Amino acid sequence: MHRPFLSELSYIQRIILYIIIFSFLHVSTPWCFTLIKPGDAAKKINEFVILDARPKNVWVGGHIPGALPFSWENYTRVDERGIPYRILPPLSMAKQLGYLGINEKSDILVYGDADTSWGGEGWVIWLFSYLGHKGRIYLMDGGTSSWNKNKLPWVKQDSITPQKMTNYNFRINNQIFITTEDLAKGLSGYQIVDTRTFFERLRGSIKGSVHIPWTDFYSGDDRKPVDAKILKKQLIEHGIDPAKPVVYYCTGGIRSAYAWAVHQHSGLGPALNYEEGMEAWSRKK
Repeated sequence: MHRPFLSELSYIQRIILYIIIFSFLHVSTPWCFTLIKPGDAAKKINEFVILDARPKNVWVGGHIPGALPFSWENYTRVDERGIPYRILPPLSMAKQLGYLGINEKSDILVYGDADTSWGGEGWVIWLFSYLGHKGRIYLMDGGTSSWNKNKLPWVKQDSITPQKMTNYNFRINNQIFITTEDLAKGLSGYQIVDTRTFFERLRGSIKGSVHIPWTDFYSGDDRKPVDAKILKKQLIEHGIDPAKPVVYYCTGGIRSAYAWAVHQHSGLGPALNYEEGMEAWSRKK
């Protein structure tokens, strides 16, 4: 009788095999961020690259010491098909991250206000997951509101402090997004959530989608991400099975990325961000 494959390997060979498998899974598994309280973040402030997901002009008006402006507005473009809000090509994005002193192993603290950031803090988390980031990603619980309520340091600054350049090595994570072509091919097989406003939806939507505006993915004055129990209840109420894959979309993948991030953090079933959004879907032939 033939012995099982693993039994034929030495102890050292098995350890090496497990490390290889773990390394692969670490990159290919959808990323999940860690919520961190402002006070805890302040104590470890020098351990992170801090990214402010609000627009740069808001960052100029005041931000956490050492934070770099990182709004989606500055890292998206109109693509070759004329579709706006598309993420920069991976090589270009990696170059930009290198300029900011960020490599694939950097520990990153993201914050926003779920208002002027337009859900950009979720987009930043999605972006790094898309690039196969290996470092830890933290999201400030309660964002700028909670930070300031705790009377933690706050500074004003007009220009970005130059960072030590580095290289960002990416490996695209195909498990967290879906293209227009793939969505159209399997439309009937997906659970699709439209995260835009009611009035945007009136102008057109993806067939079979349900409506849960992105503002339902946070709560309270500090706009904290809703917990797993609330999210699960919302999805079920709209006919979505939380255990099965869910596709989130909006106009251009920003607000839907926030919904995606909250979903990922909840520990429910897999989720995908339709990053091309209605801008691409409305041009589909």
